[in-house]
Amino acid sequence: MKKTLGWVAAFAALAACVALILYLSGIVVITMTNDDPRPKGGLQHLQALKHRDEVNVLFILTDTLRADRLGAYGYARETSPNFDYMASRGVRFARHLAQSSWTKCSMASLWTGLYPQRTGVLLSPHVTPEAARMPAEIFRDAGFRTAGIWRNGWVAPNFGFGQGFEVYERPVPRIAGPNVHSANPHVQLEGSDYDLLDAALEFLRIRGRERWFLYVHLMDLHQYVSDENNAIFGSRYSDIYDNSIRHSDEIIGRLLAYLAEHDLLQKTLVVMAADHGEAFGERGTEGHARSVFREETDVPFLIGFPFQLEPGVVVEARTRNIDIWPTVLDLLGLPALRDADGRSLAPLIEAAIRRDPSKDDVPGFAYLERVWGRPQSPSRPTLAVTRGSFRYVLQRGTGGGDDPTVESLFDSATDPAERQNLIESQPAVLEELRQLADQYFKTEPPEWAGTPVSVELDESEAEELRALGYAIP
Repeated sequence: MKKTLGWVAAFAALAACVALILYLSGIVVITMTNDDPRPKGGLQHLQALKHRDEVNVLFILTDTLRADRLGAYGYARETSPNFDYMASRGVRFARHLAQSSWTKCSMASLWTGLYPQRTGVLLSPHVTPEAARMPAEIFRDAGFRTAGIWRNGWVAPNFGFGQGFEVYERPVPRIAGPNVHSANPHVQLEGSDYDLLDAALEFLRIRGRERWFLYVHLMDLHQYVSDENNAIFGSRYSDIYDNSIRHSDEIIGRLLAYLAEHDLLQKTLVVMAADHGEAFGERGTEGHARSVFREETDVPFLIGFPFQLEPGVVVEARTRNIDIWPTVLDLLGLPALRDADGRSLAPLIEAAIRRDPSKDDVPGFAYLERVWGRPQSPSRPTLAVTRGSFRYVLQRGTGGGDDPTVESLFDSATDPAERQNLIESQPAVLEELRQLADQYFKTEPPEWAGTPVSVELDESEAEELRALGYAIP
């Protein structure tokens, strides 16, 4: 049964006042660099994690965050000092692929470890299979207190994402000051990620001395929310996105600072990821949930350990969002996800720590049903297949003259932006990736998943999703 945030209500007034004062006063949280209480560690400490019974898990999901806008991924602007610091003392995955550019489809794959073709969550009414054994259920059954705090309606509990969470709630939005509205006139969704931060800190205040799994789903970047303290990169569309990354990174810094101040960081596994990226006109479109090219599907992923790796390590092999929970569960010695397409990356992490990077490079798939918001329309899927440095993108049309099937092939080794189509010059690679695409479309859901289940959105839910910019009929 879904529980309410009763523990937030008792603290709400004080938390709201304090956070609002911080927000309006311009106080900037110092990055973790000078305040990191974690001891130094290495391979033996990594391998010992599964024998420790006090390690918590903090999962920070930043909605709409593309990897190449972060310093840790080579970006010149200082958009992400907290993320970058955690990467410098943990493990960063350099070539990480989201399984869709639309939140619900992507998150269904992330949580189940299954590709979209096997989750069945392809259209707006679809629900994550109830029979799936989700990570939160595994944590709960292992004795963790579990809480999920979210602001994106696509991960609402009616879509099946609340399974295993004792508390799974959208935080109550506070009333923002007039300068917040004037600085962000485009924002229609109520509240901000400061509301989410309040709720997360209150959960930690109440449950922090027990073993816990906390999932926070940041949404301000999705709406390009920022404030005057982080509006430092300009006023163009793309600049505002960078400003908002800096804003979101500051919120992450506050959460990490709380863990450090309360002796929790040295017994917490910190996982940071994203559901999809964002396009800025690279191929004539802006936003997301339109294609599966690199700008919409190449996302960051890092793991910070209860100890510091100094220096941090980088896994260069292709990794995928479906690998996140197989990895975390394996590191902690917990039961695996059922029938997962993803795999544990623990061997790759160990190899990176030994400075013996693996040459292993599995294929990765990213999928989008382009009519996801119009379930009655003919299917128009698009699929990206990555292998090595190559990315093959298939956009299947309906067959009409104005909607043909289009293929693209890119090699990031020679064309990092993936703009030069190599369809004519790489026939052998093209054929290999075409075969992988054919195999993908032939895969079947696991037996326990059954046929896709759908729910109807009520008007308030539809209106909230429209506020996020989605075209909901």
